[in-house]
Amino acid sequence: MKTKLIATWLLGIALTGCQKDFLTVIPETALSSATFFKTEADFQQAVNGAYVPFRQMYNERAWVLEEMHSDNTYYARNTLYGAVDPTENVADFAVPTANGVTANDNVLVQYRLNYVIIARANQILALIDGTGITFSTPAIKDNLKGQALFLRAFAYFDLIRLFGKVPLHLTPITGREDAALPLSTTEQVYAQIEKDATDASKLLLNKAKQEAGRATSGAAKTLLANLYLTQKKWAQVESTMKDVVTNDGYALMPDYNNAFSFTSTNKNNQESVFEIQYMEGSAGYNGNQIYRFLPSPISAAEIAPITGTSNPQPTSQESNNIPTPDLIAAYEPGDKRKDISIGTVVLSGSLRADKNYPYIKKYARTHSLNQNTGQNWPVYRYAEVLLFLAESLNEQGKTGEAATYLNQVRTRAGLAATTASSQANMREAIFKERRVELAFENKRWFDLTRTGRVKEIIGAYGAKVKANPAAYYFPAGAVPPPNAFTVLDDYYGLPAVEAALTPNF
Repeated sequence: MKTKLIATWLLGIALTGCQKDFLTVIPETALSSATFFKTEADFQQAVNGAYVPFRQMYNERAWVLEEMHSDNTYYARNTLYGAVDPTENVADFAVPTANGVTANDNVLVQYRLNYVIIARANQILALIDGTGITFSTPAIKDNLKGQALFLRAFAYFDLIRLFGKVPLHLTPITGREDAALPLSTTEQVYAQIEKDATDASKLLLNKAKQEAGRATSGAAKTLLANLYLTQKKWAQVESTMKDVVTNDGYALMPDYNNAFSFTSTNKNNQESVFEIQYMEGSAGYNGNQIYRFLPSPISAAEIAPITGTSNPQPTSQESNNIPTPDLIAAYEPGDKRKDISIGTVVLSGSLRADKNYPYIKKYARTHSLNQNTGQNWPVYRYAEVLLFLAESLNEQGKTGEAATYLNQVRTRAGLAATTASSQANMREAIFKERRVELAFENKRWFDLTRTGRVKEIIGAYGAKVKANPAAYYFPAGAVPPPNAFTVLDDYYGLPAVEAALTPNF
């Protein structure tokens, strides 16, 4: 128990660096990297700690910045609740930004959580090859090192897609003088992500051998392919994804509904390439995403069928991540994914004339207690591997081969084979398929930025919201703010709080 408590405390703070001066005596009663990292179990606990920030990130912030900041979801204005908050600024494309920085809290927290992952991974990578540490087998050491590399690559990939330029920390910070690095270019960060993800793919175990929930070689290769896709390195996407399809043992779940975990079952299933782990209960590993997404005000009687809890509680809050009419219309007739992904609830207390609201049903899994869920969050699924492969093939002029992989996704959805035959038509077909297949999985914003379609698509979407607020869940008399849909940049401003700590922003 004592060891567990000490390790937990240690991983909850920034680990201090190694002392370079061998004459410096390190107090044996003080926890530091020099006194903690002694055994295989210590590195195992450190790797576990590097995953921890994901739970808060995906529960609270990633969906705000990467899904609701798109035309897939919006907020349902609840004038009974109060003022517009920073989350609504994100949905309205009205994040206040000046001189490249913003005070938006969602941006700050997402930025910091990614750097917590990076800092913990850097500490592991700086010490794991040191002398005097014995591992049971070389494969165990490789697996731990591979996870740290994957996690660092993943965090930097999220950061660079959100901000465009970020500081590139690759070693533990030992003092204030090395805490404020200059901003690295997009290309420099891309190069590091590629190196880390490539190395991770060679060190990690595949899905069949890896402990459930940990990064696998397939997850590292999928991250690498995602990077190549962003860079438009189509041949590299093709070869990397064909490797995953051929060698890594993934498959589509026959039923789209079962591609996603329940609160305690169906986790890390055959379609799961990487997902964020939650556990229902009192241990502190739970999430509560569905409660953040539900439209409001909602009564206990109205929420009970959605959550299935024994103690349903009413809420009156701002309603975030509500599926837009645009997304709902994007599903083709007969698409099985629509009713699995999106439900409808009638809110008797709503001030809207139309009291019907859509909500994200794919995350509404029955659980025991109010505000305490255990469903995992899907980050990469095999369906996306197939769509990555289809896109890379089409961009190389292999449109017929691309259709083969696109149609695997469509067939499961109950749809006929694509009719797209030209490269341009197939490009649009894949773009649309990604939207409905991966809805609410934090993919849409990055699809808009990497294809250069932010101003085209969000500009038209914003015009519709402002022209007809009632269709976008505003009650009578309420309208979007005057600055709505005025900040259509591909990147967020860097956090203003962090800018105050460095001369480099």
